[in-house]
Amino acid sequence: MAREVQNNSFKQLEDGKRKLPMYTVDAFTNAAFSGNPAAVCLLHSEEDINDSERQKLGAEMNLSETAFVTPLDSKDFLQGSKFNLRWFTPTNEVDLCGHATLASAAVLFYEIGNRNDRLEFSSRSGPLYVSRSGDKLTLDFPLNPPSPKNQDGLESLLKLVVGDMSLIQEVQLSKNKKLLIRLNDDVKRSQLEALAPRTTEMQGCYSGGDIRGVGVTVRGSPANGCTDSMGGVYDFVSRYFAPWLGIPEDPVTGSWHTVASAYWAKELGKKELYARQCSSRGGELWINVGEERVSLSGQAVVNLKGTFYL
Repeated sequence: MAREVQNNSFKQLEDGKRKLPMYTVDAFTNAAFSGNPAAVCLLHSEEDINDSERQKLGAEMNLSETAFVTPLDSKDFLQGSKFNLRWFTPTNEVDLCGHATLASAAVLFYEIGNRNDRLEFSSRSGPLYVSRSGDKLTLDFPLNPPSPKNQDGLESLLKLVVGDMSLIQEVQLSKNKKLLIRLNDDVKRSQLEALAPRTTEMQGCYSGGDIRGVGVTVRGSPANGCTDSMGGVYDFVSRYFAPWLGIPEDPVTGSWHTVASAYWAKELGKKELYARQCSSRGGELWINVGEERVSLSGQAVVNLKGTFYL
C-alpha cells in the first residue's frame, strides 16, 4: 500500500480525471462507529488540486473535516517527517482541527507505514506535532486559554444552547473564537447529554464574528455520573457545537480541548487531565497541559480507504 500511494497519490487518467487516495478515520476512539470521523486525502503537491476543489471535496465527504496532506521534506510518505496540512469543513477552510490531524497521522503511521515516531505538520496555526507511543497518538498543539466573557448580548445564544439559564456557572471566550459555557457542578452528565441546542438558530441569533463554536462543559465527579466503563473519573466532560462552520455538533474536538483543558487545568490546579466529549459517538482524551502548548492523546481507527476520481 505504501508503494502504491507513493507512486499514485496523484495520477492523471486517460479520460482526464485525476485519482486521489482517500481514507476515513475514526479519531479519539479504538472502535469503529465512535469517536470523530475525518477524511484524509494524500497529495504529492499543493498544485495537485486547487482550493475550490478542496472545498468541493470537503462538501462531498460531508464530515466535519477533510484533511489534505502534502510532503514538505520529501516526496516520500513513507520516510518523510514533515508535511503540510490543511482542513476543510463542508463549508469552509479552518485554522485548526485536532481530530483530523490525529486522523492524518494515523493514515501515515498505520496505512503507509511511516518510519518516524514523530511527525511535524505545517498549518495555519503554526507547527503541529504528532508522536506515537503504544496504541496512542499524541498531538502537540498551541494552548488557547479562554478569558471571562460578559454575557450581555449573549443571552439569546446561551438560551438556545442550554435552555435553562440557571444551569450556567460561567462563560469564557478564547482567542480562537470558542465560547466556553461551564455548567454548575451539580449538573449531571445525563443532563449535559440531554441538552438539545437549537443549532439551526444559533448562527442567525449571533453574528458578531468573535464566536465560531460553543463548548458546554461540566466538572467531573462520581456523584454526577462522570465515570468511564472501568470506574475511572473524568476531570471534565463536554459537548461542542459549531453551526457557523456547518457542524451542528462535533463528535470529539481536539481544537476545543486546547481551550477547555487550559480552563480546567487552572480551575482544578492540575496539569494532567482525563476528559470525555459526550456526543452520541463520544470519545476520550488524555491531556497534559504546559505553559504554552498542550498534549492531547487518543486512539484512532482507519475504517475506509479508496480512490476519489476527480
